[in-house]
Amino acid sequence: MRFGTGDNAVDDRVRALLLGTLYNQPTSLAIGAINGVASSLIAAHVTGHGFMARAAAAITLIAVIRIGMAILCVRQLRPENARKWEIAYEVGAFSYAFMIGLVAGLSIWHEVNAHVQVMTVAVALCYGTGISARNAGRPNIVAGQLFLSLFPVIIGLVHIGSLAYLVLALAVALLLPAMMSISLNVFRTLRQSIIEAQTNAELAERMQLLAHTDVVTGIANRAGLDHKLDGMITDLPAGQKLMLLWIDLDRFKEVNDTLGHPVGDKVLKEIARRLIAQLPGHAAVARFGGDEFIIACRLSTRSDAERIARDVLDQIARPYRIDNERLTVGGSLGVALLPDDSHDTATLMQSADLALYHAKVAGGNRISFFDASMTRDLVRRREIEAELRAAIQRDELSIFFQPIVDLETGRIKTFEALVRWFHPEKGELRPDEFIPVAEETGVIITLGNWITAQAAKACAQWPEDVTVAVNLSPVQIRAPGAALGIKNALREAGLDPARLELEVTESLFLGDDENTGRFLDELCAMGVRFALDDFGTGFSSLGYINKFPFKKIKVDRSFVSGPNVGRKSEAIIRAVAEMGATLEMDIVAEGLETVEQVTAVRNAGCNLGQGYYFSRAVPDYLAMMLLARERDIDPHMRHAL
Repeated sequence: MRFGTGDNAVDDRVRALLLGTLYNQPTSLAIGAINGVASSLIAAHVTGHGFMARAAAAITLIAVIRIGMAILCVRQLRPENARKWEIAYEVGAFSYAFMIGLVAGLSIWHEVNAHVQVMTVAVALCYGTGISARNAGRPNIVAGQLFLSLFPVIIGLVHIGSLAYLVLALAVALLLPAMMSISLNVFRTLRQSIIEAQTNAELAERMQLLAHTDVVTGIANRAGLDHKLDGMITDLPAGQKLMLLWIDLDRFKEVNDTLGHPVGDKVLKEIARRLIAQLPGHAAVARFGGDEFIIACRLSTRSDAERIARDVLDQIARPYRIDNERLTVGGSLGVALLPDDSHDTATLMQSADLALYHAKVAGGNRISFFDASMTRDLVRRREIEAELRAAIQRDELSIFFQPIVDLETGRIKTFEALVRWFHPEKGELRPDEFIPVAEETGVIITLGNWITAQAAKACAQWPEDVTVAVNLSPVQIRAPGAALGIKNALREAGLDPARLELEVTESLFLGDDENTGRFLDELCAMGVRFALDDFGTGFSSLGYINKFPFKKIKVDRSFVSGPNVGRKSEAIIRAVAEMGATLEMDIVAEGLETVEQVTAVRNAGCNLGQGYYFSRAVPDYLAMMLLARERDIDPHMRHAL
């Protein structure tokens, strides 16, 4: 493996690591310097030659400079200035090696005291061989030091020319390639180890980056967010807050289902790009999974958090142009602040998640800041969930029936089944308290099947011209095997499917998919009738009526008894009634409380009515009594209604 751009070159970082092997042991440099200085001073003293004295002085000066440079380099060596320090080392090493060799060569050349010759030659040889191992990280320096320290010795030995000196000269000459071979082997091993370590470090860094990065958007994932959050909380300046903003995209599932996941991925990438462009540089943006994003950001005041949250919501709501498709995706935002709402990462996440939950429950496309009351609501909801599951097992729930009356004859045509919960300790709990909890937790599936079964059993005891209507939750319909639960209820009760009406609201079709259509088609094929409830409160009711096999429309009570009742509402009821007559559909007016309202909706064309004017919801035995009583009433009196 090669680093850099030259032949057999390494990059600056590897050069610095190898160069560090030259400088990282100033002690060994000092020991070598002391030996060289001592031997040269002794040689100068014993011989008394002036050139020896000058050489000893030069060696001493060079040694001091080299030791100082080694100490300084340990502090200042960086990859970017490695080459400068390498040149400085070469100058000092070559100068010192040459002076050590020169002293030994001159000692032989001038045939000074034999003891001095042995000492200086031994120092030169030991220096040359020792430096081969110590400086193996830079072979060119080893070669230079070996040659400069040993070549003067060889020249001196050859100059004397005795047999012993010539043999010694040959031995010293052979020492050069031998020590270079050893040095090169050490260098290759050292260099390869450094390269492998560098490669492994880079690989580990890339793997860590991948482990902390979302593959679709390129921003941080859940692990990356956890890592960043810990650092942001630890380094949070005094007096500042940390905002955690949790985003859940609204209706993103429709994008994936209708246009495919590749388009959905492009939307996610664009959202990530917008968030990064919108937020300050120190903010952390992560995809938490699916269609959820989390933003962590330092700020000074709560108003800053409100401003950022509004900007984020606006950015998400802007239309998207993906593959020539214009898409609109909203978002629900939950916001929590540290230290206002929590003091650690875990509780901060929980607070933001809870705030997000409230934003979604409130209808989506809005911002919700955490409040302590949310925790109490959550505890209450969990309590209701647990008690509701137990209530189903203990038969604490009851089914009440409210009649739907023929406005021309006054006869009861249908009973709508309504669930009631009489808690043994808390008394009656309203449906709007426990039905939303049942839907959020999935208990509605069990509860809905139970209601259908009980309603079918009651209807089986009534006259055959009377039907029963049961409200279905979108959650129940979208659950696997939803139609099977209805079929089982009909089979166990022995009820004709044509006597069962299933009421659904327009919210069912906001996330319309193939399963919903199959559910309706499968039960319609059996004879089960469907009614569209709360008509007029949604956005595309006419489209639903045209697409799905509804037999009945229930006009929402707000058009009958709401505060805005007037000429416009009457005109709307009349238009719906005319449409129903044309399509051979029953039109039910809900919320009738006075005779004037009954007269008005009947004159507008509604053929069925429901409300307190006729009866409140009653237990099954009272429903039987209502049916029995009406069949004893004179037909002319019924018609008077």
